[in-house]
Amino acid sequence: MAAEHYFSELQSSKMDLGLISVHLRRCYFEFVTSRGVFSKRRLDRGTRLMIESMVLPDKGVLLDLGCGYGPIGIAASVFNPSLHVVMTDTNLRAVKLARINAKRNHVSNIQVFHGSLYDPVDEMFFDSIVSNPPLAAGFRKVIVPLVEGAYNHLNPGGYIQLVVRKSSGGKKIHDLMFSAFGSVETIARGGGYRILLSKRDRTSAVGSHSQA
Repeated sequence: MAAEHYFSELQSSKMDLGLISVHLRRCYFEFVTSRGVFSKRRLDRGTRLMIESMVLPDKGVLLDLGCGYGPIGIAASVFNPSLHVVMTDTNLRAVKLARINAKRNHVSNIQVFHGSLYDPVDEMFFDSIVSNPPLAAGFRKVIVPLVEGAYNHLNPGGYIQLVVRKSSGGKKIHDLMFSAFGSVETIARGGGYRILLSKRDRTSAVGSHSQA
């Protein structure tokens, strides 16, 4: 039997619910977690850094790609109720928990979809994409299509923000984002993690991807 990972679609382990209570940007959150999802026992440092530092559009649609049990997308929806937040994950258990947590934290401006990468939102465009990507799932299999696919799912002027670890492929992801977008900046760092941001040119048409 193949090893079960938090980025697997189906989890054979028994549900073992836990609860994380945390203050983020002076807001209180509760997240129901379980065995079989990423960072069950505590909010991991990379996710916390993203939540504390992510740049949110004034309005529009934000995509939390690989949302897990939902902390990044739910926090974004609380910090800016004017946003419409879309969350996706390949892990069915994570999707279930994300929907539970959206209700638990009293947010209604959220949709949660099951599926891999951009498959469940293929016809949608976003003003920001955020992700703490599953590096263990593979650089070429997941990270490359995540970054390159972001370009054609962002509105002109939209931007992608990713959690990276300096010790786990951070430089490769930095270079990949630069190659796809022509620019990349570090907007936060701490505890061995960084938040990288790349922005889509406002003058380019949606659906076109040209390299200089």
